[in-house]
Amino acid sequence: MKKNKEKKEKNKSKNGLMHGIKTEMKKVKWPSFKEIVKYTIATVAVCVIIALFFQLLNVLISLIKGAF
Repeated sequence: MKKNKEKKEKNKSKNGLMHGIKTEMKKVKWPSFKEIVKYTIATVAVCVIIALFFQLLNVLISLIKGAF
């Protein structure tokens, strides 16, 4: 008797979890294709700028270190 009760509670919690997930996923506002492209371009641009900054910093440090 106790095993059946535990089994029912376990199934109930699993079903409740899946129902909650489905409900929350319906509330999510997914980005449009246009927004995805815009965010991707912005991310790549920032990565390139940061890479160039560190490359310039590396060159400057190498020049300073080579001067001594």
